[in-house]
Amino acid sequence: MSTWYEKAVFYHMYPLGMTGAPKQNTEETIVDRFEELDQWIPHIQSLGCSAIYIGPLFESSTHGYDTRDYKLVDRRLGDNDSFKKFVSLCHEAGIKVVVDGVFNHTGREFFAFRDIQERRWDSPYKDWYKGINFDWGSPLGDSFGYEAWQGHYELPCLNLWNPAVKQYLFEVIQFWMDVFDIDGIRLDCANVLDFGFMKELRQATSSMKEDFWLMGEVIHGDYSRWVNQEMLHSVTNYELHKSLYSGFNDHNFFEIAHNVRRLEAIHRKLYTFVDNHDEDRIASKLRNKAHLIPVYTCLFTLPGIPSIYYGGEWGIEGTRTRTSDEALRPALTPAQDQELHNELTDWISALGKIHQENPEFHDGIYQELLLTNRQYAFARRADRSICITAVNNDDQNATVYVPVPIHASTAENLMDGSTLPIENGKIMIELQGNWGVVLKIREE
Repeated sequence: MSTWYEKAVFYHMYPLGMTGAPKQNTEETIVDRFEELDQWIPHIQSLGCSAIYIGPLFESSTHGYDTRDYKLVDRRLGDNDSFKKFVSLCHEAGIKVVVDGVFNHTGREFFAFRDIQERRWDSPYKDWYKGINFDWGSPLGDSFGYEAWQGHYELPCLNLWNPAVKQYLFEVIQFWMDVFDIDGIRLDCANVLDFGFMKELRQATSSMKEDFWLMGEVIHGDYSRWVNQEMLHSVTNYELHKSLYSGFNDHNFFEIAHNVRRLEAIHRKLYTFVDNHDEDRIASKLRNKAHLIPVYTCLFTLPGIPSIYYGGEWGIEGTRTRTSDEALRPALTPAQDQELHNELTDWISALGKIHQENPEFHDGIYQELLLTNRQYAFARRADRSICITAVNNDDQNATVYVPVPIHASTAENLMDGSTLPIENGKIMIELQGNWGVVLKIREE
């Protein structure tokens, strides 16, 4: 039987951006912006989403990934009770909640780092960070050096080999479960986290809560090194993300199909997306905006756990600069659905429901059925039924004859309820330009 996360459709929220919170955390008092975030829940439900990935959340100095306090919600968003209420409302709506776990590094205002600044080698926390060296000073004026994430000295790296650090972080996770009742963690910078730490994390969280999900941020490499019985349940599928936008831009479905085949062993477990808080919006990456419909059709029906990044349902654009990600993280409200709602919004909503309601998309085996540069059809198989997706990246309409790998005489179009005949083991599909269809076929 599938777990909740294998069936999930995610909605990705970057709360500091979407609420328009100040970029610097200098507020003396708590400002409750969760009252605004709570209002997103019905909208997220309407898109057919069953889970939320929200973060960063915890008290930080600027962008959220320079943590000050792992046990306090960022005061620019609210307090612990605000987030507790948010999770409760999500659970009432049948929506699971996954948060950011920023365990590779902290901010410089974290208590352990502040103690080293004050007490230097007398600090009991001097082994909590990597590369602490009192023979040289950091570029930020500290009287000691340390290892920083990618050379960003505002993000000192934690020493995850230290048992005291591991114990502290596992206690933090238990705290998040006990206080907020979260359902999973997205591990920031999982590609550089110690494998031993992640194995212990898997063991610890498995005993804390049933079906607790661990997903890691990994860009390059063999994803199976992270996704296995000992470590994480899932990682971010950046490979599919890249092949989706470049495959459409280059009119080359072979790139997408090759990527799916290459990841066949684990692709159903991977967290799939077309944009996120670090990547340019898919509407800005695509040369032809008409490709948004078939791109999202692929996202929801290819193997993986699909995710929508907030605002993506409206097809908004956004491009990062060399110095800022702000354009990727705009202030938006669910009330803007009235003005921004369009054909893509309805399409994504339909795809979300289709993904949730059809088990073929949860653990169904993938089978390639037709592949050209501009047309692509594939099946996802259950015991006695299949779903077939066919997409067209050409501006012109196309007629395709797709082989049907089970015995059946009709297919149901899940987008509009119409039926199509199956003749001589094939189905003729009239594909509009830059469009897609999703069919359900039951074995006879």
